[in-house]
Amino acid sequence: MSERTTSGQPGSIVEVEFVTDNSAHPFVGASADGRCTFELAEMLPRDDGQYSEFFNVTGSDIEQVESHVSDKPTVDATLHTTDESGGLFEFVVSGDCPALRLAELGALPRQVRGVEGSGHIVAEIPERYDPATVVESFLDDHPDATLNTKREKESMRPMVSRSVFQRVLQTQLTDRQREVLEAAFDAGYYDWPRECTGADVAAELDITSATFSEHIHAAERNLLTVLFDGQESSPEGA
Repeated sequence: MSERTTSGQPGSIVEVEFVTDNSAHPFVGASADGRCTFELAEMLPRDDGQYSEFFNVTGSDIEQVESHVSDKPTVDATLHTTDESGGLFEFVVSGDCPALRLAELGALPRQVRGVEGSGHIVAEIPERYDPATVVESFLDDHPDATLNTKREKESMRPMVSRSVFQRVLQTQLTDRQREVLEAAFDAGYYDWPRECTGADVAAELDITSATFSEHIHAAERNLLTVLFDGQESSPEGA
């Protein structure tokens, strides 16, 4: 990773968007053949040094996507679920993944999409890294990509003091919601790439995955309600 060597505006980050038409990337090539949209839902590390990338696929016959992937001997793909709009695919990737490379350089991938043969990757470069170095290093590793946009924007700043936030945690979350939220945070559930799954946290807490999802979503919703509405109410999902 490259530490920042130039000074930007205080409290700002740089958002960059890269575009690639390299069909070797599954989310690009398969979206072209299937005339569909791939959107990254989650990236998880594997024991063998590889990563599992889970993509939601919409707007296509799933069989077309499966046919495209099966023709690529270097791609290890698994279809996990299907519904009326598409399905959830898992791709096993290594160092050739552009999103993974950006994360290694210090950028935070926020969106990875493949739309009818065009790949788009949006990432945020925190203040402590030099945007020019991150961009140059990424393009050296992925010459098929081009920098589409680069803009500076304000970083997220705490909207409340620590004491007020602690009160919000106490009043807006149930004891069980706080326990689940803290366990998920400590386990790396909110890291990028994510270090564990909800099932992992559920196993640690000796609860079912469904119970974990119920509590974590209720906790997140209660906190976001306070953040965006600015109002406190009784905690949901008690």
